[in-house]
Amino acid sequence: MFMLRNVSKYLFGDTSKETLLTLQQGQLYLVRPLSPKGYSELIFKDAAASIRRTGQEFQYQLVVQRAYEEGEEALNEDGDEEEDIEDKLGGDKDEKTFLLDQGLNLRSEIREGGETVFAWRDLSGDEGDLFEFVCDNSTPASEAAQFGLVALQCQFERKYRQSHTQASDAQLREFEFDDDEPIPSASPIASPRTLSPNASQSLVVPQQLNLEANKGVKREMAKLSKEDPEKAVVKKQVEKTVAPPSAKHPEGREVLAHEKAELHLFDFQSGAFVIQDPEVEAKVSEVGNWTYWLQIEGPERDWLGQPVVPELNPVFNFEYLSFIFNHYTEDGSAYSWLLRFKDNTKLERFQEGLMQALWEHLNETKWLKAKDTERDYVLDSFKDLTMDDVREEEARLEDEEAEELEQEEEEEDDEQQVQREEDYDSDEDEDEVIVRDKDGNVNSQLAVGSKHDRSFVVRGSKIGVFKHTPTNQLEFSTNISKVQTPKGKLFSPKKVMLHEGDRNMVLQNEADPNSLYRMDLEYGKVVDEWKVHDDIPVNVFAPENKFAQTTDEKTFLGLSSNALYRIDPRQAGNKLVDSQLKQYASKNAFSAAATTDKGYIAVASSKGDIRMFDRLGINAKTHIPALGDPIIGMDVSADGHWVLATTRTYLLLIDAMQGEGNKNAGKLGFERAFDKDKKPQPRRLALTPSHVAQFQHETKAPIAFTPAKFNVDPNGGETSIVSATGPFIVTWSLKKILAGRKDPYSIRRYAEQVKADDFRFGSDSNLIVALPNEVEAVKKSMLKRPTRESIAGMATPRRSGGGRTSGKGTRGSYLGRNEIVNSPY
Repeated sequence: MFMLRNVSKYLFGDTSKETLLTLQQGQLYLVRPLSPKGYSELIFKDAAASIRRTGQEFQYQLVVQRAYEEGEEALNEDGDEEEDIEDKLGGDKDEKTFLLDQGLNLRSEIREGGETVFAWRDLSGDEGDLFEFVCDNSTPASEAAQFGLVALQCQFERKYRQSHTQASDAQLREFEFDDDEPIPSASPIASPRTLSPNASQSLVVPQQLNLEANKGVKREMAKLSKEDPEKAVVKKQVEKTVAPPSAKHPEGREVLAHEKAELHLFDFQSGAFVIQDPEVEAKVSEVGNWTYWLQIEGPERDWLGQPVVPELNPVFNFEYLSFIFNHYTEDGSAYSWLLRFKDNTKLERFQEGLMQALWEHLNETKWLKAKDTERDYVLDSFKDLTMDDVREEEARLEDEEAEELEQEEEEEDDEQQVQREEDYDSDEDEDEVIVRDKDGNVNSQLAVGSKHDRSFVVRGSKIGVFKHTPTNQLEFSTNISKVQTPKGKLFSPKKVMLHEGDRNMVLQNEADPNSLYRMDLEYGKVVDEWKVHDDIPVNVFAPENKFAQTTDEKTFLGLSSNALYRIDPRQAGNKLVDSQLKQYASKNAFSAAATTDKGYIAVASSKGDIRMFDRLGINAKTHIPALGDPIIGMDVSADGHWVLATTRTYLLLIDAMQGEGNKNAGKLGFERAFDKDKKPQPRRLALTPSHVAQFQHETKAPIAFTPAKFNVDPNGGETSIVSATGPFIVTWSLKKILAGRKDPYSIRRYAEQVKADDFRFGSDSNLIVALPNEVEAVKKSMLKRPTRESIAGMATPRRSGGGRTSGKGTRGSYLGRNEIVNSPY
C-alpha cells in the first residue's frame, strides 16, 4: 500500500476540491453479529463512498451516498417502510457521514470473490456492530488500496494535527487494525431487512423479494418521471474514466528516451489520478521527417501512443517524480495521464529525451546544434514550480482572505443591482431582443478606451460603441454601421488600435497590407488612407509607448515579417520613416509587438523567439530563444520588468530585470544584454493537464488562448493577466505566479466562445468580454477557482430572449429594440 503514498499528494494538494477520492460503486450494510435485532441489513443497494474535507483543518469525513435508479428516489419518498431504520441510524436517509477518526477501527480485506470490503465500528450501535462497504467487482484493487491509504493519512492528520507528508510508515500503521477479528460477511443475496415499522423484528424478507414486489410501482414512477421531471428526482450512476484503446505505433528509427514508471489516468468524475499499471515502459522515438512518437506499454497491454506535439502540454514535477501530459484520441477526446518515476535521474533522462523530440519537431533542427543555454532554457520552461508547506499554508490563508473580500464586493454589487432593478421599466424585458446578423458576422475584436470610458467592438464592417457606467456596466452608445475606405469601398477591419487620446482609430484592411486607415471617432467614418511603403507590408502595428493612446502622440510602430520601423502619418508620401527602419536579411516571421512606458520594444515571432530593443534602428539588446511554439500575442509591463507572450496552448512570463550575478545587474534586458550563460528563466503559464482534459472533455475543442494582456494602470502597476480559450475567460494573479502557486488562475464559463477580452483601463478588477453576439462587463471576483463543477456545468446563463437577468443578475450589454442600429452586439 505504501508505494502509493506520493500519489496521494495530488489528492490532498488541490484544496479547491471538497472530495479527495471516491469509490463509485458498492453496497452499504449494517452488520450486527452479536445483536438479536438481526444479522445484517442492506442500507444502500447502490452507493458510492467518498473521503471529503470538512470546514476544519486536518478533519475529514467518510461519506457513503445512496445512488438511485430513475424514479426510485421519488418512490422511496412516498413509502415509509425504511423510516424506522433511518431514525435508528441517524442522519440523512440518502447519505451517511462518519468522522475519520482512529476510534472507527477502519480496516479492509479482499474477499475470495475479489471484491474489497471496508468495515468500521458503528459508534452509536451495540457492541460488535459494524458498517461495511462492499466494493463492486469492477473496482480495481489498486483504487481500493489508494482509498484505504488516504483514509489512514486523514486519521493521522486528525490525531497529530499535521500534514500526512510528515508521517512515517510506522506512524501510519498505528491506524491499521489487522489484529482485529476478520470482517464478518454480509450476504448481498439474503440480507434481511425490516419490512415495516410495525412488523415484528423477526419478520424479514429477502431483499430480492422486496425489489420484485416494487417493480410495478417503480415502472410507474419511471414513467411519471419522464412525463413530469419535477415529480421525480433522477440520479445517474456515474462511470469512472476508462483508458481508450491505444493507437497503432509507427516504426521507430532512433530511441531518445526509454524508462520504466508507474502509469496513472485522471478520472473526470472523482477529480483524481487513478493508477492503471504499476510498471510500464515509456519510450520516445524518432519516426522520420521531424516526427516523433511517445509509446507507453505494460506487460499485458499497450496503453497509449501518440505523436510528440505541443498539445501534449507536458509538465515535469520533480518534487513528485512525475510527468503529467495530455493524450488525444482520433475523435478529439482528451485524457490526462501521469507517469511516476522511481528517482530524479530517470525523470531527468526522460525529460531531456521528450523535450529534445518536441524541440526538434517544432524547429526542424537537431537538438545538439542548439547552444547549452538554449537547451537549459527549454528544459526549465517546462518544469512545474513547487512550493514548500509554509508557503502553501500562507497561500491558503491569502485565498481565504481574498474570498472574503470578493464576497463583500459581490454583496455590494447586489445592493447596487437592486437599485438598478428599481430604475428599469417593468415592461423592459418585452422590448429587449438579441438579433443576429443575416450575413453571419459575429463580434471579433475589442478595443478598450482610456480617455472617455468607451469600448469598441468590431463586427464585420461595423463597429459598436459602448459606454462604461459608474457601476461597472456597459451601455450601448452607438453603432458605426459602415466601415469603408475614403473611396467608399466597404471592408472588415483585420486589426484596430485606438490612437491620439481615443479620438481616432487606426484600422487595417486585410486586402491592402501596405496601407492603414484612420477613422475619426467623433464623425464615425474613415477620413485618411496612409500608404506605409510600396514594398514593405504592415503585418503588425503597436503604440509608440505603453500609454501613447492617452496622449496626442502621432507616430507608432510597424512590423513586417522581417522589418521593424516607425510610422509617421505627418510625412508626405509613404509614412514609413526610412531612418528608423531595422530590416533583417532572413525571414524572422515577426508576429507580435508591445512597448513599455519609455518606448522600449519587445518583438516576438511565429518561430517562438523574443527580441528586446531599447529603440528602433539597431540590433536587439537581448534575444530570448524559441521554445518552438508560434507566439500570437505580446504585452509588456509599463516598467519593462515583465514580458508576456501568448502561444496557442500556454503563456510565457519572462523577468526582464537582470538579477545578481549578471554584470548588468539592476538593468533591464531592453537596456543591456543578459550574460550569455544567464538567460532569464521563463515562467510557463499553462492550465494544468487535468484541467486541459476537463476543458476539452466539456467543449470538445482544443485549447486556443486569445492574446493575453496585463491590466493597465498608470498609477498602480500590473497585478493580473487575462486571456480566454473557448467559452472560458481565464485570469492569472501575478502575485500567485511569483509565489510559485500551482494553479494561480481563475475561470468563468460562458455559453458561447469568448471572442475577445481585456481589462477596463485603470482597473484590475473589471473585465470586458466580447462573445459572438453579446458584450459584457464582469467583475474579476465573479471568476472562480477551476473545479470539476465549475468547468463542467457552471456556464454563465444567458437571458431568455435577450432580456435582463432576473433577480440579482448583472445587466450586461443586451440591447433593446430601440438601441439597435443596423447591428446587434
